[in-house]
Amino acid sequence: MRKLKVAAVQMACGNDRDQNVARAEALVRQAVAEGAGLVLLPALFEMRYFGQEQSAAHFNLARPFEGHPLIARMSRLAAELDVVLPISFFERANNAFFSTVAIIDADGTVMGIYRKSHIPDGPCCEEKFYFTPGDTGFRIWRTRHGVIGVGICTDQWYPECARSMAVMGAEILLFPTVQGGRPQEVRPESVLHWHRVIQGHASANLMPIISVNRHGLEMGDRDALAFQGGSLIVDEKGNILASAGREGDQLLTYSFDLDALAAARASSGLFRDRRPDLYLSLLTLDGRDQMF
Repeated sequence: MRKLKVAAVQMACGNDRDQNVARAEALVRQAVAEGAGLVLLPALFEMRYFGQEQSAAHFNLARPFEGHPLIARMSRLAAELDVVLPISFFERANNAFFSTVAIIDADGTVMGIYRKSHIPDGPCCEEKFYFTPGDTGFRIWRTRHGVIGVGICTDQWYPECARSMAVMGAEILLFPTVQGGRPQEVRPESVLHWHRVIQGHASANLMPIISVNRHGLEMGDRDALAFQGGSLIVDEKGNILASAGREGDQLLTYSFDLDALAAARASSGLFRDRRPDLYLSLLTLDGRDQMF
C-alpha cells in the first residue's frame, strides 16, 4: 500500500515577489505539518498575473531556469520537508519566453521542466504576447512519492493532455492554474464549467486530479482582474473530495492509496481496450484522417 497525502494551496498574489514566495513557503510548511507529501501551488504565484495586458516591461519578470532563485529556494525547502513541489515560473530562454513548471523531488533534486503547451489569447489573458508554445511535450515524473503528470492552466481544458500523461503512466495529474476575469464578468457558472472539465478528465482516466487557482483582486496597469478561487481535489471517479471558496487563502488535503488506484485502472480495462489506430484524426488540425 502506497499512501500519498496531497495538498492544494490556494493563495492571493501581489506585486511583492518576496512576500508572495514567503507566503507560499509558509503554506507549504503548514501542508507538510498536516502530513502532505506533495504540495501544489498556483501558476505564476511569484508575482501578480501580468497576462491581463500587453506590456514589454513585463518581460523583465522572466528569469532563466538555470540559477533561478525561486527554484533554488524551493529545492532547499523540498529537501528539508521531504515533499514534492512542482513550481511554476516565468522562464526566459535566450530570446524565448515560457510559462514553465520545474519539478522538484522530495530530496530537493530538480528533475526537469515542463513548458506550457496551449497558449491562450483573449481579453484578460493575452498570453500569446508573452509565451512561446512549449517544446517539451507532455511528460511524467517518477518522484519519491509517486508518478505525477503536470500541465499548466489552459492545458487542463484539453483531454489530450490528461490522456497523454495517463497513458505514459502518471498516477495523479496536477494543474497549477490562473482562472479569473474582469470583476463585473466573473460568474459562478465559469467555475462550474472548469470543475466539470477536471471531473471529466479524472473519471475518463480513473485518476485523481488537483487543480489550484489563486484568489483576490489584482490591479494591472489599466484594469483589475478578479480571481475566482475554486481550487479542487478530485478522485478517480470525478467526485470532488475538497474544494475552496472564491475568497481567502485555503489549504485542501486528501490521502490516496496509489496501489489501489493502479489496481482499479488495470482491472477496468480502460487502457487495455484503447484503439490508438483509430485516433489518427487527433493528429491533424482539421480532424481529417491522415490516410485520406
